[in-house]
Amino acid sequence: MDDSSLIWDDGALVTIDQRGLPHEARELRLRTVDQVIDAIKVLAIRGAPAIGIAGAFGVVIATAAHTADGVVDEQAVHAEANRIAAARPTAVNLAWAVERVRAEVGKGADAVLAETLDMLAEDGRVNRAAATNAADLVRELCPDRPLRILTHCNTGRLATSAFGTAIGTLRVLSERGALEHVLVGETRPLLQGARLTTWELAEAGIPHRLTVDSAAAWAMATGQVDCVLVGADRVTVNGDVANKIGTYSLALAARHHGIPFLVVAPESTRDPHMTTGREIVVEERAAAEVTGFGGVATAPANTEVFNPAFDVTPGNLVTAVVTERGVVHRSDPSHGTAIADIARELYRRGWMPGTAGNISVRTGETAVVTGSGLSKGELTEHDMVTVRVADSAAVSGRGRKPSAETTIHTAVYRTGPARAVVHIHPPYATALATRPAVRDMVTTIRITDYELIKGLGGSDPATIDIPVFPNWPDVPRIGTDIERYLLDHPDTPPVLFIAGHGITTWGDNLSQARDRAECLEALCELVSRTGSPAAFGSRDDILEIGST
Repeated sequence: MDDSSLIWDDGALVTIDQRGLPHEARELRLRTVDQVIDAIKVLAIRGAPAIGIAGAFGVVIATAAHTADGVVDEQAVHAEANRIAAARPTAVNLAWAVERVRAEVGKGADAVLAETLDMLAEDGRVNRAAATNAADLVRELCPDRPLRILTHCNTGRLATSAFGTAIGTLRVLSERGALEHVLVGETRPLLQGARLTTWELAEAGIPHRLTVDSAAAWAMATGQVDCVLVGADRVTVNGDVANKIGTYSLALAARHHGIPFLVVAPESTRDPHMTTGREIVVEERAAAEVTGFGGVATAPANTEVFNPAFDVTPGNLVTAVVTERGVVHRSDPSHGTAIADIARELYRRGWMPGTAGNISVRTGETAVVTGSGLSKGELTEHDMVTVRVADSAAVSGRGRKPSAETTIHTAVYRTGPARAVVHIHPPYATALATRPAVRDMVTTIRITDYELIKGLGGSDPATIDIPVFPNWPDVPRIGTDIERYLLDHPDTPPVLFIAGHGITTWGDNLSQARDRAECLEALCELVSRTGSPAAFGSRDDILEIGST
């Protein structure tokens, strides 16, 4: 076999039978749909991306088998495709790949094969890109010295089709001279780490040690682990991760010891239709996998067994999910604490009175935001809701709901690179923006010649044009106005007014967003105390407020 673990040869799918490794690298040649399904079920082929591509080749075989005189029996092929997609339920890649090639069935087996071969070539490129992105993040998060990385299960070319995800990341780090050694968890009960990952690492010349799964937490406690790298079988919208059983316990131990826990996976492993991990069907496998190994019984006969193949790690324990697109989910336990601390501080100032105001931090394609209806003076890190940036829908939050004003935050995130948003009600800024002339249209206020303008993030240190949005009773309409305006005016500074309502500011981090809010309120107080007239206009016809 070459670097690819899956090869199409003369009407057959050719691969390594992973059950024989590390002692025997025997070749499998699969020519029927039943053979492909059986290879997936018995783990001769395993790993989410690999079983997806194998499933697509299964559809190629089915299409060829159900073609007579150039006519495809599409109904029969789709029935076979359904069988293939159901071979293993937890990994999303299998169903994804089968669905992708289904569209070509009516065009014949050659068209299905062409699409599958495209997918095979794409997988290698995708894995290398994801691995490179993850290696960059590891170097950002970890000490500047050769690293000790812990990994679990198998995520190399055997589990994908080429290069690998988490193991691909190890390969990139090794190429950069940034890797001291890898600690490999054996991965009970089928020992994918012991049998497969050690084999791949030895093949790549990467230093490694094997350990029992239950020693991982102690290795962290004794300073032998700088970072944990794992793959994934499914990632939900809120960042929950289904992966090989034992992943959840590693994430808990990593969080306790302050060690980054990174998930590396292709975009095809992310499920945009599944909101949280509670919806994932976790496959349970045969008792014999636990009661014995290699044909030798290790437990008394008739012992009852709990043998889930996977577990689901909550997204708030995952430092980051990295794909070929970069970091798509990021969690930091300090986000909730920092948001709560700032909210209580602003409450004491009177800028977030009662339950008013919201603060958020972006975490990839989601954002963590203060929950609705909660006193900001009593807020804790447990009072946060995770929402999708795309549509403001809540994806987790212990039953709490996001405020309608969340749409203001997500509008900002959808239109630019902001990482944090503060939406508050300080008195001077709120009063300055309260004028009848601005209640039903977007206007702009220009402030000039105040030193504090430099703190607002605009391009001109002496002059700033701040949009003022109508305060619609239908709050999502405010978000719509803001999104449209920011798309039309990308040079807008990272601050805005909502007439009679308050201000919204944003920045690269929470501290910067808060500082800009403080600066804007101080600036508005100066305008008020110096008696400068409050004047408004459209973007093209702006009246000024100056210090002279």
